[in-house]
Amino acid sequence: MTALDPGKTMTDLPTLSQIEAAAQTVYAAFGPTPQYRWATLSQRLGTDCWVKHENHTPVGAFKVRGGLTYFDHLRSTQRLPQEVISATRGNHGQSIAYAAARHGVACTIVVPRGNSSEKNTAMQALGARLVEHGDDFQDAREHAQALAAERGAHMVPSYHPALVLGVATAWVEFLRAVPTLDVLYVPIGLGSGACAALAAKQALGHAVKVVGVVSAHATTYANSMAAGCVVEAPVSTVLADGMAVRRADPQALTILQAGLDRVVPVSDTQVAQAMRDLYTDTHNLAEGAGAASFAAAWADRDQLKGLQVGTTLCGGNVDTALFCDVLKKHL
Repeated sequence: MTALDPGKTMTDLPTLSQIEAAAQTVYAAFGPTPQYRWATLSQRLGTDCWVKHENHTPVGAFKVRGGLTYFDHLRSTQRLPQEVISATRGNHGQSIAYAAARHGVACTIVVPRGNSSEKNTAMQALGARLVEHGDDFQDAREHAQALAAERGAHMVPSYHPALVLGVATAWVEFLRAVPTLDVLYVPIGLGSGACAALAAKQALGHAVKVVGVVSAHATTYANSMAAGCVVEAPVSTVLADGMAVRRADPQALTILQAGLDRVVPVSDTQVAQAMRDLYTDTHNLAEGAGAASFAAAWADRDQLKGLQVGTTLCGGNVDTALFCDVLKKHL
């Protein structure tokens, strides 16, 4: 087990000026994404419900913001490498492949066996060379690290301050567009999204409560926060591949421990219902992790009356066959 670092606190998060500068890097590729108060979704929840549509980016997920700012970080601190290697269940890999292509850098992405076929296809379409290895994300990450060392390539981590910086631009957009938000539900994969939400809250001096959401079938962050140190947990989620992390990142864990209001676990059954609800009420596709924040809000609905609730459709990259099964309730 890895203990938390008491020397690292919320002060290690980016400032507003840094986030605004990062936004210019992001906006060179695409503009701000929309956030809507969906009437039918609000009626369903019983209070005002806003959705930040990060499914409306060039790769269909929020991660691309971090990929862009990570490469900007590389360019400003060192010479761009000839090749980057990373590991993913899909959206992080797409973000790195997208940014690498913009900079003319070769990209290899390692995915576990049985990964989403459509996410794999998307990464290859963006120019990435795909390697399948291992049974889960942790296996793939360790293999990617070994490959990078063997080939002298640059290993892009799945959690890094430069990734958090880029993703924070989304939350600053959201909190500025809807300054009356009382509570914001954010899914936790390896932690960049939730840490970025805390960065935006702190940078703007906003009072919103940030609630972390984990899969009930991948509880390393919930268990680690309870224990005060990194605790591995088995992964068995079928739907929320973007949250299928076996081992929490200690840097992210320290920040989340200090800043989150609480953590809500959601089951695949709850996530599937949220995917159906989002499709019915907004006609947007949500992948499992992309529906998790609404699933958590729905679980908390009795305590949300009269509040302005923020959720995020943070990714829409779900395989067609799987989504059809969700709609038909055939999981």
